[in-house]
Amino acid sequence: MSDTLLEVRNLKKHFHLGGGSVLKAVDGINFAIHKGETFGLVGESGCGKSTAGRTIIGLYNSTDGDILFDGKNVNRLKGKEAKEYTRKMQMVFQDPYASLNPRMTVENIIAEGLDIHNLASGKARRERVYELLDAVGLNKEHASRFPHEFSGGQRQRIGIARALAIEPQFIVADEPISALDVSVQAQVVNLFAKLQKERGLTYLFIAHDLAMVKHISDRIGVMYLGKMMEVTTSHMLYAKPLHPYSQSLLSAIPVPDPKEAGKRERIVLQGEVPSPVNPPSGCPFRTRCPHAMEVCSQKMPDMQEVEPGHFVACHLY
Repeated sequence: MSDTLLEVRNLKKHFHLGGGSVLKAVDGINFAIHKGETFGLVGESGCGKSTAGRTIIGLYNSTDGDILFDGKNVNRLKGKEAKEYTRKMQMVFQDPYASLNPRMTVENIIAEGLDIHNLASGKARRERVYELLDAVGLNKEHASRFPHEFSGGQRQRIGIARALAIEPQFIVADEPISALDVSVQAQVVNLFAKLQKERGLTYLFIAHDLAMVKHISDRIGVMYLGKMMEVTTSHMLYAKPLHPYSQSLLSAIPVPDPKEAGKRERIVLQGEVPSPVNPPSGCPFRTRCPHAMEVCSQKMPDMQEVEPGHFVACHLY
């Protein structure tokens, strides 16, 4: 599609642990993100969603597969072209306490990208920092302070301002609200939505809070043990989840109304999540799946389009 900004084809990221064992954090996932949309990536802790985000952004080198950004294969870019590519993609990290250098002032933290790409200096640099602080709801007086002087929500806003500094087209938000107080989470999510509207940004929004992902995402991908299980629109995933894993995840979302909660069937999965060092044969979810069949242990199901725009990897379909 002409409006596709990012396409991931058979992406793999394996970590060699020594002794011949390999941790398959991301094991052959496929999806595309269109310009101006928010693609949510969900799954349990350890399913590989953060590793996928870091590999796409270039913090990890991929083991196999292709990452196409605006039609260009990112893995093949070198030198100046690779540096230009890093300008177009930025990341907002999960932990606002660990992701900011405690020895740098807010001004220097935000302007780091401007310095690396030689985009502004002197007075223009300072004005750009003030402009970015204003864009994320902070005051220009904050520029001379250090990270320890701010709350978690304010630090995350500084992280967002840093990501925006070099005017990227695409931002990977890696669980950007999970370390924040619930009262602050909605403010930060609303800030992401506001910035997207104003600047035409495209997001990969990684999270395990399914209710929040529904609120912000246009389409959602569900991951389990390094594999993509289901990809569809936010509305379709919540209205009609097809994969047994998606169904169990959605049944775990708390419902504020006790009457409604009583009507809903809770799907409790048996057993533990298998190790990504030694995943089950065939479909990785089969050891916990209430609908597992013989074929599930022999072959990983292909991702197929069951309904228009609704893709699922399951032998039931």
